[in-house]
Amino acid sequence: MPHPPRYREDDPLLARVRGIALAMPGAKEKISHGTPSFYTVKIFAQYGAAIKGDHDSWALRRSLVFLPDDQERPALEEDPRIHVPAYVGAYGWLALDLTAGEPDWDEVRELLDASYRNTAPARLIRELDAT
Repeated sequence: MPHPPRYREDDPLLARVRGIALAMPGAKEKISHGTPSFYTVKIFAQYGAAIKGDHDSWALRRSLVFLPDDQERPALEEDPRIHVPAYVGAYGWLALDLTAGEPDWDEVRELLDASYRNTAPARLIRELDAT
């Protein structure tokens, strides 16, 4: 049985994240575990993440889940808008709460770019660099 949807299709934050993520070479979207997930060969971002033990908070479902660069991780972990998401956090992923004030869309773009580069095949990264 599939997971129930954990997002709203008319969510304007999702629309902005979707637009940025799907503009990357070879990027596609699928629903995985009830949330929009963006991938090439591997998932490079998800929209929505619970904090372990708090699976009902709507605000936490309006977050960007990403795989940061190792050197950026310590600074990101100091940011109060960042949390370690349930399930994938154990594998190095972080989540940015998009409801904590007006999102900085340049920052979102940078986080998506880093996560894409950490997961995408080399040929797609070369294509990204060429654009």
